[in-house]
Amino acid sequence: MPDSQNLAKAKLQEIDSKPNPNTIHPENDCVVQFNPETLKVSFANQISKPEGAGAKKGKPPTQFVGQGTTKLSLQLWFDITAPMPPGKKAETDVRKLTKKVAYFITPKAGESAEKMIPPLVRFSWGSFQFDGIMESLEESLEFFSSDGRPLRASVTIGLTQQEITEIKPKNLTPPGISTPGTRPLTQVPAGDSVQKAADKQGKGDNWQDIAAANNIENPRLLQPGQLLDMSASAGISVGGSAQAGVSTQTSAGIQTGVSVSGGASIGG
Repeated sequence: MPDSQNLAKAKLQEIDSKPNPNTIHPENDCVVQFNPETLKVSFANQISKPEGAGAKKGKPPTQFVGQGTTKLSLQLWFDITAPMPPGKKAETDVRKLTKKVAYFITPKAGESAEKMIPPLVRFSWGSFQFDGIMESLEESLEFFSSDGRPLRASVTIGLTQQEITEIKPKNLTPPGISTPGTRPLTQVPAGDSVQKAADKQGKGDNWQDIAAANNIENPRLLQPGQLLDMSASAGISVGGSAQAGVSTQTSAGIQTGVSVSGGASIGG
C-alpha cells in the first residue's frame, strides 16, 4: 500500500569546534525554504614548483607545500510570495529570511576579544553533511513589489574546510520504504468508518490522508475486520519537483559526478 512522503529540507546549523565538537546551537538554525538544485564539492591541494637554478635542471617535481581544502558551493532561493507553512508568519521583505543565512558569514568574538571569526557551520540535507566556515555569500534581489520591497532573492554561498575529507553519506531509510512487518495495522470493527477509526487514535483531522493512503474510495463503507494503516500523513510538496545533483571536482582537472533525485522547484 502507498505511503505518503515528507520532503527532507536542507538546513544550516551553528556548531562548536572547541571545547565541545559537534555541539549544535539550535537557536540559530536556518531551514531553507526551497532545497538547492545542485551541490558542488571541490578539492584542492596547495602545490609548488621549484624556481631559479634548480628548476632548469630537467623537469622539476611538483611538491605538496600546504594543507588541502574541501569546498562546497550551492544556491538557495527565498520567496515570500510563495505559500508559507501553517503557523509560520508571513514576511513583507525577503531579507528577513535571508538574514538567517547571512548570520553564518558574520564574524564574532573568538577565543579572545581581539580575534573575530565567523561561526563554524554545518550544512545538512538528508544523507549529505558538510562542516566548515562560510567564506563567501552573494545575495541577488530578484523581484520587487510596487512600493520597492524585495520579495524574492537568490543566495549563493561557499563553505570551506582546511582539509581534504571524504564526504560519507549518512545511513537513511529511503522515504516510503519500511521494514516488512514493522508497520502496525488497525482492525476496523463492524459499522466503523475511516473517520471514526481515526478519531479513536486522536487522528481525526488526518482521516482523509489515511483514506487516500489505504486506497479507500468510500471512507464510510468499510468491511468488518478490514485492516488500516493509521500512520499515514499528508506528503509535503513545494511548487512541484526538480532534479538535484551533487558534483565533485579536483584542482588537478579530474572530474567525477554523482546525480541524485530530490529538491523542489520554486513556484510563483
